Amino acid sequence: MARRNFKYKRHRTSKKGRKSRNFLVPAPAIEDSQKSLFTDMATGPNIIPRPKHCISRKNMEPEALKVLYRLKDHGYLAYLVGGSVRDLLLGKRPKDFDIGTDATPEEVRRLFRYSRIIGKRFRLVHVYFRGGKIIEVSTFRRQIELDDREAMREGLGPDSIFGTPREDAFRRDLTINGLFYNIADFSVIDYVGGIEDLRSGTIRTIGDPERRFIRDPVRMLRAIRHAARTGFRIHETTWQAIVRHGSKIRLCAIPRVRDEWLKDIKSGFAAPWAELMFKSGMFEHVFPGLSSLLRQAESPEKVRRLFVSMIRELDRLVGTDGQGLGDAFFLAAMLYPLLYHSPKWKALEPVKVRWPTQEVRALVDSVFFPYDFKRADREHLAQLLSSQWPIIFCVSTGRWQKRVYNKAMFPQSLLLYNYLQRALGRQVLELSDIPSKGKKGGRGRGRRGRPRSKSRHYRNKSGGKQT
Repeated sequence: MARRNFKYKRHRTSKKGRKSRNFLVPAPAIEDSQKSLFTDMATGPNIIPRPKHCISRKNMEPEALKVLYRLKDHGYLAYLVGGSVRDLLLGKRPKDFDIGTDATPEEVRRLFRYSRIIGKRFRLVHVYFRGGKIIEVSTFRRQIELDDREAMREGLGPDSIFGTPREDAFRRDLTINGLFYNIADFSVIDYVGGIEDLRSGTIRTIGDPERRFIRDPVRMLRAIRHAARTGFRIHETTWQAIVRHGSKIRLCAIPRVRDEWLKDIKSGFAAPWAELMFKSGMFEHVFPGLSSLLRQAESPEKVRRLFVSMIRELDRLVGTDGQGLGDAFFLAAMLYPLLYHSPKWKALEPVKVRWPTQEVRALVDSVFFPYDFKRADREHLAQLLSSQWPIIFCVSTGRWQKRVYNKAMFPQSLLLYNYLQRALGRQVLELSDIPSKGKKGGRGRGRRGRPRSKSRHYRNKSGGKQT
């Protein structure tokens, strides 16, 4: 296997230098490589040796280490890239471990038996392991305006598509996501000033934010996401660019935007995310239907506070035990506080126990336009919201019907009801407040309370048939 021309630089440190393990400790003579983005592109990277940062292989998944070492042993560069490096430096456990290399997708495919090249616009390799674990391996790319399909139509080869680690770092969205971890010498490589921004707690785009956001408006959502999850402040230049170009998010593919904000709702950091979305004006551009509901309220500021309070309750659920809940529940929790003060919602109030599922389904489709969801999620969402009216009716009358609490989705419906009550500062409804199924009139008894037989005919102890 031919070796690539790229070389990595080894750093040796004395035993005395091994005392400092935290990357937050200022290292001596660290250059501000962010300045080189606008002036001298030939400036070398900032390399942080192992004693000066806190990343340890013990915190990495064994599958990721296996891929890294096999690439290195075959003469290729093997870097841990993106958010995994950022999370490890912040002391968090990464959700995914993505790997960057100078090997082409075809070369990576030949190294790993259980792997597959995926992607039409940008080719990368998925390496499969037991238990369903997947490690994503991408080749360092150049700053080219064309994707792989367009480059092939233009007659451009791999040399015009794939590039060096430096070129790949400058393609990324934020400085804190442009860090590399080199498995060869365990150093962190910083081309874009990400280490300094991690130390100062700053969210900053790589390069000119105006150009980066116009090129891909989804980067604005990612900047807000990382600010919400890390608690960092968004750099003033980046923030002003988000405020000016927020409306351009409507130019992006609708499914792509939907997938981005669904991640934020389920992240456990949805409350700070919502506050930044409101403050920047992105909420109105991303959710035109929800914003219309907000404007129709008598007190929009009050409804906005209720929305954030409800989302904060949702974050607590995710932090404790929210693994069994699907997208429908998170969408219902997002929509319910805005519907609660809406005239359209109040017009559905029934005079008896009734599930206005059809009306709620039409209302949901209009409010969440232009986004679409799976049919099962849409139906579950409509049923969750429509089931709030029977609960409200039973609470107001003080009488419970078993067809209300015998519903299969009643636990989730009650959970949604209680979260809104907490957001409103009211008392929640406990299961002990609801008549149990064993009481008179419950399941398993007839009209007069006598046990109901499973069949019209049953046998007595002597084996004879009685009617």
